[in-house]
Amino acid sequence: MANPAPVTLVVGDEELLSDRAVGSVVAAVRATDPSAEIHDLVGGKVESGELTGLASPSLFGDRSVIVIRSAQDLSKDVIAEIVKYTAHPAEDTVLVLAHPGGVKGKALVEGVKKAGADVVTVTKLTKPGERLEFIKAEIKRAGRSIAPAAAQALLDAVGSDLRELAAACGQLAFDTPGKTIDEAAVARYHRGRAEVSGFTIADLAVEGKLGEALEQLRWALATGVAPVLIVSALAGGLRSLAKVGGAPRNLRGGQLASHVGMPPWKIDRVKRQLTGWGQEGISRAMQAIATADEQVKGGGTDPAYALERAVQIIVASRTGR
Repeated sequence: MANPAPVTLVVGDEELLSDRAVGSVVAAVRATDPSAEIHDLVGGKVESGELTGLASPSLFGDRSVIVIRSAQDLSKDVIAEIVKYTAHPAEDTVLVLAHPGGVKGKALVEGVKKAGADVVTVTKLTKPGERLEFIKAEIKRAGRSIAPAAAQALLDAVGSDLRELAAACGQLAFDTPGKTIDEAAVARYHRGRAEVSGFTIADLAVEGKLGEALEQLRWALATGVAPVLIVSALAGGLRSLAKVGGAPRNLRGGQLASHVGMPPWKIDRVKRQLTGWGQEGISRAMQAIATADEQVKGGGTDPAYALERAVQIIVASRTGR
C-alpha cells in the first residue's frame, strides 16, 4: 500500500486479518514518514470533537494516523462527526476505522462508504479448507512451502485460531531447514504441546497463580512448546478479559456472546477470571506482552526470561483498577 487513502474502513470480524489490514495502512504511512504520530483509539471511548481535534493541522506540519478500533461502539454524535469528516478529510491525517460488520454501528459503515472512504473487507475463515489455505499462504509469505500432510498436521495440533496458526507458521518457517516443511518437522516442533499448552499458562497467569504459571511455563519450554505460541496465548487471554470487561453491562446470554465473539462457556470462565482486574491493569499487562512478543521474535537474547518476566507482570497487574 504505497499511498493509503485519507480514510480507510476495515470491515470484518476476523481479528487477525482486521489487525493486519489496519497495520498495513499504518506501515504505509510510516514508510513515507517515520515520524508520523499514531493515535490508537477504542470506539466506546472516543468523545465528540476528539477526531476533529486530532486531525487539526499541526504547527510543524507533522503527518498523523488516527486508528479507531471497535468502531461499532461509537456514539451517534461521533459517527456523524466521522461521516462529515470523511467527505472532507484533513490533508496530513490518515484515518483508519475497524468495524466487525453486523447491525451495530451500521450507520457508520454506510455513511463513510457514501462519503468516499476506501473499504477493505476481511472474511472470517470458517471451513477447515480455508484454514489450510491460510497456512499455505502464511508459509509462502515466509518464502517457504509446506506439504499438504504437514499443513493438516499443523492445523490438527494448533487448532482454528488464526493468531495461533500464524504464530506457528512463522516459527516453523524460521526454525526448520530446507525449502519445504514436512510432516516430521511439524511433529518435532509440536512435541509436548499436549502436556502443556500456552492456554494453560495464560489461564493461570490471568488468575494470579504465579507459582503454577511459572512452573507450567518452564515445563512447556522444556518439552518444546515454542515461545511465540505462549506469547500468543497470553495475549489472547488478556484480549478476552478486555472484551468481556469492556462489554456493555446490559448485554446477557446470546447478545453478549455475539458482541464479544465468544461461546457462552468461555464468557463464564472469563467473567470469573476478571475478578481483581481493572482497565489499567489489563493495559499494563498488554504492554508487557507486546515487549515479550518483540523479544521472543529476535529482539532479545533470552526468550525464557522474557516470558517469565511477562507472566510476573501479568500477575502483578491483576490488582490494577
